[in-house]
Amino acid sequence: MEATLTSVTIVVPDDYPTVFAGTPAEARARTLGEVIVCTERGADDEAELIRRLQGAEVAINIRAYTKFTHRVLAACPALRLISIWGTGTDHVDLDACRAHGVVVVGTPGVNAHAVAEHAITLTLVLLRRIVELDAAMKRGDWARAPIAQLAGRTVGVVGLGAIGRRVARLADAFGARVLATTAGADRGRAAACGAQAVSIEELLAAADVVSLHLRLEASTAGYLGRSRLALLKPGAVLVNTARAALVDRGALLDALASGRLSGAGLDVFHDEPLPPDDPLRQLPNVVLTPHVAGNTPEVIRDGLALAVRNVEQFLGAR
Repeated sequence: MEATLTSVTIVVPDDYPTVFAGTPAEARARTLGEVIVCTERGADDEAELIRRLQGAEVAINIRAYTKFTHRVLAACPALRLISIWGTGTDHVDLDACRAHGVVVVGTPGVNAHAVAEHAITLTLVLLRRIVELDAAMKRGDWARAPIAQLAGRTVGVVGLGAIGRRVARLADAFGARVLATTAGADRGRAAACGAQAVSIEELLAAADVVSLHLRLEASTAGYLGRSRLALLKPGAVLVNTARAALVDRGALLDALASGRLSGAGLDVFHDEPLPPDDPLRQLPNVVLTPHVAGNTPEVIRDGLALAVRNVEQFLGAR
């Protein structure tokens, strides 16, 4: 598509912190119509988001703090497409989009390798006590202590999308026994990535490491609550690079404090940015990273390119 579609207004309401402006993806978007890129903070405010989206037919969504609610959609009647840089849609009211005739597309699979590597990294850091031992060394101590290996342990993968499948393959390559469960029918997906399909109850009772990769939606919010966390094998490790709301926050804190969980590796949080006084920051058995699992140059480049390509295909199909 070479001709500029000057009648189309494309708005990027939330390029803060900036990843889109000045990229080849922005240049490609400008061949499709008028492009407005908002690089200032503020899209997390509903009234400001509505103001930014006025007259836009297409929104390229960069940040999950931007909430496409029923009120936003009702106030932006020109909007026809939300192209998300990412895989999650929990910040978009999909029912409202259907009611208002707004198409929602994402970039699934683009970040699978990066996020899966991060999940395995958090697992290894916890099992091998890297943070604790590093801190001791820097204090001048020579505190040699037992550590654990991934080979021979049982890894439970919850969710078999592109990321979950990649985690299962990596864990299998390390020599772990891999169990897997998913929200829908398995249809042979577990076996295809070297895992054994089991129920969530069986997985929690047997796994030394539980890695979450479910999509957050109404049916999976609080998926790991008190009753399920009580099924955990004592001393298990939980890794969450998906969405924080998959786990009941209070139940997670209690499981960590009681030792039911020996540790957790978290890249996602119920409140982002994580408040300075959040109790998770004080727990010695928790490793925290600031929602960066997919924040590699390759993922940014490929994801933005696909988000714009989705716009191009949508406009070409009209």
